[in-house]
Amino acid sequence: MAASDPAHLDALERENERLRRSVKELSLLNDLAQEIGASHDSVAIMQTIVRRALKNIGAEQGVITLIETQQDDPTKTLVRSASSSVQQEPFHLNDNLLGWMQLHKQPLRLNDPAQDERFRNTRWNPAIRSVLCAPLLMRARLVGVLVLYNKRAAPGFSGDDQRLLAIIAAQSAQIIENARLAEEEKALHDMREAIHLAQEIQTALLPTVAPDIPGYAIAGTSRAAQMVGGDYFDYIPLDEGRLGLCVGDVSGKGLPASLLMANVQATLRGQAPWSRDAGRCLEQVNDLLCQRIRKGTFVTLWYGMLDPATHTVHYANAGHNRPLLRRADGSVEQLDTGNFVLGFLPDQTYQETVCNLAPGDTLLIYSDGLTEAMNAHREQFGEARLENLLQTHGDAPATALRDHLLEAVQHHAGSAPQTDDITLLLVKRLAS
Repeated sequence: MAASDPAHLDALERENERLRRSVKELSLLNDLAQEIGASHDSVAIMQTIVRRALKNIGAEQGVITLIETQQDDPTKTLVRSASSSVQQEPFHLNDNLLGWMQLHKQPLRLNDPAQDERFRNTRWNPAIRSVLCAPLLMRARLVGVLVLYNKRAAPGFSGDDQRLLAIIAAQSAQIIENARLAEEEKALHDMREAIHLAQEIQTALLPTVAPDIPGYAIAGTSRAAQMVGGDYFDYIPLDEGRLGLCVGDVSGKGLPASLLMANVQATLRGQAPWSRDAGRCLEQVNDLLCQRIRKGTFVTLWYGMLDPATHTVHYANAGHNRPLLRRADGSVEQLDTGNFVLGFLPDQTYQETVCNLAPGDTLLIYSDGLTEAMNAHREQFGEARLENLLQTHGDAPATALRDHLLEAVQHHAGSAPQTDDITLLLVKRLAS
């Protein structure tokens, strides 16, 4: 066949065009790999991919939409990164097109989308003339879609454009997914660090050493169900040798509850030294909390003022568990006075009541996490067990009794996880 034969020349030209296209594609992929390979910012990576695709394929707009596979709605998008070479409102990937890509996981070319039979019921933006899509796949799982809109040159996107976009998508999927996973890992690490710091701060807010009061032994502790919790106990020095005692439980769990707990502590400590009436003190605390905390949250709180000179405790109860008073003869009674929770409604009235502590008496204030601790059979520890333990072991030193109560709750729960914060405070008047 002569070198000048038209058929031969035509074949040669097609081969040369194929080689030029391959060189262009390799150059594009090489430049793209160098530009995005060292980046760990998923948004920046996606913007680079879209920008490169627009330039090399000649489209007006492009977008990458990532799929949030953890959501109940599989079509919900997690990230949308768009780029445009024209000044107009960005186009959005409609649900029908996204659903088609989830079903077929193949490149798609639409040069007349409004008339395409596959999308006859789809309402397209009138400004969209043509659409080119390629799936972002990870081990056959659709993690996103790369879409270009409006080919600049007529008649629309070509088969070569579709093949090039598919190559770009195939090369980009792993890089985008790696960047996203790295960001999620960093976000998780940062969250753990923040919670660890919050745990340290909360631990510092709770008492570590009980006050030394002649004739009395005091012991308290709080164990959070999560890294941080919403239970609270405190010792507040007052005038004339008196001591403020409190145990509280804020609504919710975890970090939000711990923040609210810190607010409650600061509010109570700010009011307690200025009020000689426990009920009046809680009224002031309640009004302040109603102004400061989110509507719908609340706090249960028992607050008492121990006077060692008169051996009395003046107390008020805002919706908290009723404390137990174990007398020296082994009998156990409940301090029944109670009023409404704090922080829910303003202008509440709180009643102060007085109890006397005789030699050998022990007062136990606790949160509901103690009595509501459950075992694997969903059986609660219960108030009856607590009263029996207090009656049987109430003569033990305060710290020993505290530890025994906690061990009993743990033994009851067994392998069942702790679901609520556990807090208790013991005040024992020593025998003469």
